[in-house]
Amino acid sequence: MDSQLIKTVNKLQDAFATVGVHNPVDLPQITVIGSQSSGKSSVLENIVGRDFLPRGTGIVTRRPLVLQLINRPAPEKPSSPNGKNEESADEWGEFLHLPGQKFYDFNKIREEIVRDTELKTGKNLGISPQPINLRIFSPNVLTLTMVDLPGLTKVPVGDQPKDIEKQIREMILKYITKPNAIILAVTAANTDLANSDGLKLAREVDPEGLRTIGVLTKVDLMDQGTDVIDILAGRMIPLRLGYVPVINRGQRDIESNKSIAKALQSEREFFENHPSYRSKAQYCGTPFLARKLNMILMHHIKNTLPEIKSKIQTALAKYQQELLQLGDPLNDNHASMVLNIVTEFCNEFRTIIDGNANDLSSFELSGGARISFVFHELYSNGVKTIDPFDQVKDSDIRMFLYNSAGSSPSLFVGTTAFEVIVKQQVKRLEEPSLKCISMVYDELVRILGQLLNKQFFKRFPALKERFYHVVLAFFKKAMTPTNKLVSDLVAMEACYINTAHPDFLNGHQAIAIVNEQLHPKSQSGPDHEVPTSKGRHHHSSQSQQQQPQLNALQTSNSMSTHMDNSEGNSFFGSFFSGSKKTKKSAAASMEAPPPTLKATGELSERDHMEIEVIKLLIQSYFNIVKRTMIDMVPKAVMLNLVARAKKELQQELLSELYKSDILDDLLQESEHTQQRRKECKKMIEALQKADEIVASV
Repeated sequence: MDSQLIKTVNKLQDAFATVGVHNPVDLPQITVIGSQSSGKSSVLENIVGRDFLPRGTGIVTRRPLVLQLINRPAPEKPSSPNGKNEESADEWGEFLHLPGQKFYDFNKIREEIVRDTELKTGKNLGISPQPINLRIFSPNVLTLTMVDLPGLTKVPVGDQPKDIEKQIREMILKYITKPNAIILAVTAANTDLANSDGLKLAREVDPEGLRTIGVLTKVDLMDQGTDVIDILAGRMIPLRLGYVPVINRGQRDIESNKSIAKALQSEREFFENHPSYRSKAQYCGTPFLARKLNMILMHHIKNTLPEIKSKIQTALAKYQQELLQLGDPLNDNHASMVLNIVTEFCNEFRTIIDGNANDLSSFELSGGARISFVFHELYSNGVKTIDPFDQVKDSDIRMFLYNSAGSSPSLFVGTTAFEVIVKQQVKRLEEPSLKCISMVYDELVRILGQLLNKQFFKRFPALKERFYHVVLAFFKKAMTPTNKLVSDLVAMEACYINTAHPDFLNGHQAIAIVNEQLHPKSQSGPDHEVPTSKGRHHHSSQSQQQQPQLNALQTSNSMSTHMDNSEGNSFFGSFFSGSKKTKKSAAASMEAPPPTLKATGELSERDHMEIEVIKLLIQSYFNIVKRTMIDMVPKAVMLNLVARAKKELQQELLSELYKSDILDDLLQESEHTQQRRKECKKMIEALQKADEIVASV
């Protein structure tokens, strides 16, 4: 049962190996790491009991080697297929990339590893993350799965890439970061443990040493009188899974073809006879390491199997969903497909604007809600903040009043000045109104982008591009009448000033309010308070609005009386108040007016009165126009831009896209879609196979 678990994981590894480097499920496996000179390859060969790994200087392991050892009891009467000797008939290797081919000669296994490595990486000593999967069937191995990774190196040699150290480090981290990886950190015992590259890297991903096992090689090469007892006892760098000391063949042994069987015998004798290790000999050496790894791996698989099962099913559901979104390869009925796409697009477009979509967001405003925000927050507040008196000063109003009166000073407040100023201010509303259209246009383009981001359009890039241009051109075309209608609304307001508007504060009321401000009654209480012309909204109390016309006439009389008594007795008041009076003849004191004449000096009471009245009237009328624009501009934009898009977009798309000569070009699938569909199908196949394998346990 226990070896069956490891075989199950082997089958899973094979199932996923066909998919490529990306493995959707983190499988339990032993990953072997260490520096180039630490003796990783020798440890693996000793565990297998055969010479089969490439040897040489520099990086020999240049691709991950997934080594699956499968214990297969020797038959009682071994046959000799094809005349091979009995030993080789019991042991053979198989590569996943060469299905059905058995390698009885382990030298040929080495040659195939070199050949396939060079096929993927070239001969320039570069590395590749694509694994080689090798199975070894033998009665002399314990069922075990290990991944041999390239040795850590510091300096590139020969034709190696300059960043070889970084490449190897990243590849190793990719394997050992996975929580289900057991890390086998190989370190030479005759070097300082604190400088072990393998242990350093293992500490990065497993700081507490919970899933790292240490292997100490070259114990026989340590200085006389030194040993690794302190390390084994966990007093140096503690590891939960402990350390195992082993002895490999040296370079001289390999050159003299010393067999691994003899090497293992020498190893056993060394530990049994060494004074430091004699008492612990059963916990030292390669056979103990193999048993320990087998036990650790089996316990690990037992603990993680339920989680693996769940991950396989989750990944399977995810890839099946993606395949569904990618759709089936196209049939020949392109016309009906385009028809369906256009209909669905327009339905979704209308739904997003009307706001009755099924997938309403609780995180942010979208679609029609954003357009509403533009109308009722941005545009409305933008218009409300326009103050007519930030551009028209009291001195400007005074000039308008004098100029509008002409040669005969007016008896009453000049309506011409009022109209000129109001028209000027009304025209200021055109800019924010056109800006409002532009913002709604941007929102429609945003909705378009949102719809074109769907998986379906990624599948057909030519169709997506055409859709984008047709819809964008339609929006731009609708902008022209919308801009014209809104500009006309502003022009209408500026063209005719309707002083008969029921909400407009008439002249008599304005005069009465200003008179009350200038000459407040001593008994005035809260009900008689009058807002100043500085405020944005002026609401006179009911009693003020109903003051009789007589009150206004009295005001005019009081103004004229005051003006008659004022200094200089001049209608222009203080135009020339700065000049000193000299006793000259009347004619001599008269000079020709200057070429440019401006009203300067202090305001007379009459000037002040008239300016305040004009300001009240301007403010009152401008507020009416602002309310009208805030109401009408959104209606104009909805009529000519948004509603038109909802109503006519489908017809526009059909007339531009539903053409027999371009249908085939539009429905050309992107290479990414075709490639992704193949990948998904392969992944689903692998996951279904994996699901069956796990279900059988």
